[in-house]
Amino acid sequence: MQAGKMQAMQESAPSRAFARQQVKERVMHQSTRTVNVGLIGLGTVGGGVFQLIESHAEKYRRAYGIDLRIARACGLDESRARELGVTAEQFTTDWRDVVSDPRIDIVVEVIGGEHPATEIFTEAFAAGKHVVSANKALLGRHMAELAGAASAAGVQLRCEASCGGGIPIVGTLEHDLTGNNILAIAGIVNGTTNYILSRMTTEGLGYEEVLADAQRLGYAEADPTADVDGFDAASKIAILSSIGFTTRITTDDVYMQGIRKISAEDIEVARELGYAIKMLAIGRRTDEGVDIRVHPAMIPASHPLAGVNGAMNAVYVVGDAVGETMFYGAGAGAFPTASAIVGDVMNLAEDISAGVKPLPEPAPFARELPIRNVADLETRYYVRLTADGTDGVATGATEVLNQHGVTVERVIPRENGSFALPPTPCREGNMFAALGALSGAAAAVEVANVIRIEDIADWTQGVEAN
Repeated sequence: MQAGKMQAMQESAPSRAFARQQVKERVMHQSTRTVNVGLIGLGTVGGGVFQLIESHAEKYRRAYGIDLRIARACGLDESRARELGVTAEQFTTDWRDVVSDPRIDIVVEVIGGEHPATEIFTEAFAAGKHVVSANKALLGRHMAELAGAASAAGVQLRCEASCGGGIPIVGTLEHDLTGNNILAIAGIVNGTTNYILSRMTTEGLGYEEVLADAQRLGYAEADPTADVDGFDAASKIAILSSIGFTTRITTDDVYMQGIRKISAEDIEVARELGYAIKMLAIGRRTDEGVDIRVHPAMIPASHPLAGVNGAMNAVYVVGDAVGETMFYGAGAGAFPTASAIVGDVMNLAEDISAGVKPLPEPAPFARELPIRNVADLETRYYVRLTADGTDGVATGATEVLNQHGVTVERVIPRENGSFALPPTPCREGNMFAALGALSGAAAAVEVANVIRIEDIADWTQGVEAN
């Protein structure tokens, strides 16, 4: 009996392998239905999406068995559409023609802003269409509402391109790192501010000079507010932290401070102290809640983020199991951003082309963790003061700070009557109360700048020992 059983096993093994191969070949060669994409927006990113899908269509059919086509493309400039190769049959100037087209499986929204993007999302969901978007401003504030609408409609909302351009960070947090409790997310997620600070550092130039050059070269908008004041980065860290910490966080929860006050002098002092100044978006899980903020910070010159220069982006993620990881790449641009969008489209198309309905969007995260008040942050600071030359100003300034619980390590005299004070670690609330008292009590002193000195050791608290 045992011998017969063994013989049966020997005979069944190759037959099972043959059967699996037959199934595989049938799947590879069976006719799969076309997946139709509706593209709304034919600007820089939208043009990149159109070109990638059109140029790689044969590869998608051959390698993945997916017949991916752009059925409709919406833009306001018909000449731009013609330049891209959009046909008259594909082109429309009305986004409603896209979302109402019964052929469309996936809507790609790349126009940005809140309206009509919100209406595009909601009407596409109601029509049973999945939405792929790079709209971080909208998603940073309204992810819960939009994800809830997608979930109720049984469709998906995908947004890999909303954070970090071509860096695959959203999917990594959603899938690849789910075996971790995410402890910290710290990133350089705005290329404009990183370009400005990098050139100020390497060339010794002032902020206004580099900003003007960045605008001329197209790295900065004519109105740079969203970038240099931190709004863009705040939207991205809100999205990433919501996913990483599985709790609802919006852009309005993020503390923001921009780079307008950063001077060449600040950068030089940072270098002397062994630091680099970077515009950081930081989310941290703490015992008191989520610490979430965007601001310029001094970090050790030896840290990997300090070496991210130009318009490049990087996201540093710490998980309790995996430890420290970093994801680096182009944070903007036509093709890096389009790459992330097409990746989301292909993930959806894999199921759709095989006749499988993608799972609906999960219900959005509730506010599971409180948002920590930035006034409770405890860190070190660099404070640059300017004085009118009166003797004893530095001594008087340190006395005022000491009275408010801010102990100054030393005074670093600078040119033109200014001096820097690196205090010992203290609460943010104490620091700004002290600076307020200083400004009010000593007319001879002006607070020129305050920059946090980030304690990167805090980012890895809670990592499991290997």
